[in-house]
Amino acid sequence: MTDRESANRQGDGAEGAGGEGTDDDGFAAVLAAVGPRLRALRQDRGITLAQLSETTRISLSTLSRLESGRRKPTLELLLPLAKTFGVQLDELVDAPLTGDPRIHPRPFNRHGMTIIPLTRHLGGLHAYKQVIPAGQQRLGKLEQRVHEGYEWLYVLAGRLRLVLGEHDLVLTAGEVAEFDTRTPHVWASAGPEAVEFLSLFGQQGERMHVRARPLDKKPTDGDGNGEAGGAPRPTRA
Repeated sequence: MTDRESANRQGDGAEGAGGEGTDDDGFAAVLAAVGPRLRALRQDRGITLAQLSETTRISLSTLSRLESGRRKPTLELLLPLAKTFGVQLDELVDAPLTGDPRIHPRPFNRHGMTIIPLTRHLGGLHAYKQVIPAGQQRLGKLEQRVHEGYEWLYVLAGRLRLVLGEHDLVLTAGEVAEFDTRTPHVWASAGPEAVEFLSLFGQQGERMHVRARPLDKKPTDGDGNGEAGGAPRPTRA
């Protein structure tokens, strides 16, 4: 396959979870996530494009096109960027290994988002990493949907807008939300920056099982020693 044919193939993304796609579809989805990842890393570190250009000796226009997805990321470009941001190259490309370490998950695109499956089993809870590219902020009324299941979201970077029925929330990095998906819901980017978050979904209503949780510090009679605050205790699954 020529470079031109490969580039044309990369323009066709798989639609929907579990959909049939080619290896080129997955490759294109991984590349599509690089731009938002670069922009998020740069903004998190408070670095301007001009400063990044001076440090990496990559032209300002090339960096801008990389972040917007109009320039294909190459090893020659990614290596100095990874060094500048202090991350591993595979973290920059953002293609984590799951299950068999020789097998990469196959990302796909849906509604403008890049979705990376993190689990391979058919039943039970399914885990995904989702990336909403920069520049997709949605502030108006959003169409909500309802279906069977239970969802858990954890924001890694950016700001995620989550609408649950009449409640309109904004989650930031480190915040979690969980809800029954029979509640009308929808999520989108709440700001101009890229958004990265993890989602756990149980189609039959499965939920995460908490195996340990902290105890409050409680004084005891006798020797005066109590259980230390934060000590885990087992709970029944």
